Amino acid sequence: MNIDFWFTIITPLSIILATLILVWLFRRSYFRLLHLRATHDEYDPTNYKFLGHLLTALFYIIGFSFAIYTFPPLRTLATSLLAGAGILAVAVGFASQAALSNIVSGLFIVIFKPFRVNDRVMIRDTLSGIVEDITLRHTVIRNFENRRIVIPNSIISNEVLTNSDFGETKVCRFLEFTLTLESDIDKAKEIIFSQIRAHEYYFDNRSPEDKENGSPEVTVRVIHIDANGVRLRGWAWAENSPKSFVMYCDLLESIKKAFDAQGIEIAYPHRVTITKNITSSNTEPD
Repeated sequence: MNIDFWFTIITPLSIILATLILVWLFRRSYFRLLHLRATHDEYDPTNYKFLGHLLTALFYIIGFSFAIYTFPPLRTLATSLLAGAGILAVAVGFASQAALSNIVSGLFIVIFKPFRVNDRVMIRDTLSGIVEDITLRHTVIRNFENRRIVIPNSIISNEVLTNSDFGETKVCRFLEFTLTLESDIDKAKEIIFSQIRAHEYYFDNRSPEDKENGSPEVTVRVIHIDANGVRLRGWAWAENSPKSFVMYCDLLESIKKAFDAQGIEIAYPHRVTITKNITSSNTEPD
């Protein structure tokens, strides 16, 4: 084997190896920089992460294309394919329709931002978690069991989802309790009010006009009465979803203990059983 043969083999392999090393160095330094910035400053990493994935794909395409061009047999094949570019474009279009749809959907997500990285979202009322990454192909959601949900961009862009961090981060939790008809509802409302107001994560959502007019900090109302009992609701506001969840769990426990201490009974189903004694008299003929 002569030198030209080895040069023909080694050159494209060297380009491929250099491309892989370059991509590794780029991703390592780029995403480390994003991580350092996230720890020192509040910013939206959605655009930067998507740009990192896009540049990675471009490095691969350019590097592998250049490697193919430097290998004569593949260069001839590429020239032949280029001559039939129209037919090739149609074939590639059908073959990569799903991939292109995911890329376009990912671009729309990054541009219009129905959700961003680090947003808390819920999809189909069953899938919920924090958006961890938006790549060229899919969106990664980390659920609250620390598992990853991978959804193609073309699918998630067509879903109706709940974004807890879209626009405003503050959240209102409904605390509802159904009490027996004999319970002192004034005392129960006072307990709900004081427990919500005393929690460390409680957020005063009143406007300046509400404060000036003397509106109560916490709203507690009777929302329903029927044969099963009296239903009370307290509106508990928090600054964000994580704090609202912790506050909700704490208040359920503290309010139940306060009800027990004050003799306020939470309603539960009652069943009344009525037993009838039917006596039969046997009469004999004379």
